[in-house]
Amino acid sequence: MTTPIILTVLLLTPLALGRVWSAVTGNQRPSLAASAAIGLAVVFAFTGMGHFVKTEGMVDMLPPWIPMRHLAVLASGIFEWALAVALLVPRSRRMAALTAAAFLIAVLPINIWAAVNSTGLGGRQWGPAYLWIRVPLQGLLIMWAILASKNVGGSFTIVELDHMGDPRGQKHGCHVQDVE
Repeated sequence: MTTPIILTVLLLTPLALGRVWSAVTGNQRPSLAASAAIGLAVVFAFTGMGHFVKTEGMVDMLPPWIPMRHLAVLASGIFEWALAVALLVPRSRRMAALTAAAFLIAVLPINIWAAVNSTGLGGRQWGPAYLWIRVPLQGLLIMWAILASKNVGGSFTIVELDHMGDPRGQKHGCHVQDVE
């Protein structure tokens, strides 16, 4: 049952790191939307990988009436990777975040089916009790996707480390820049 914990940590770490970075450097912290987009991108990169590493377990999660279940698992893994990349690009962030929310809503019935039928990975074999964890986690992921779609004009903060020990005597340290 560690998967929900891992997903929650991956989702919330960019927010926490942004707040710590802001406190340490005194710089303005990244927006909640940017932190949510980064966290959701990391989650989708992780879960997308699972579609290729644990393919058969994920195939078992799908109801038997879904055609080409193996291909569906691989295609959804690629889709999750595409969402992860699109969430990191400010121009596509809003559409990617709204698409992610719709995707998470669309796959929730499959997670419920897998739990009720005690199949698949990530605790679903525990039966309906798993839903007490999975449904709230899915709600958190959906809420995070909606948050990521806000303030699209907001920016990501990029930190560039200057060259340390430059023999020409140039300034050293770091430069923080917001990019659209």
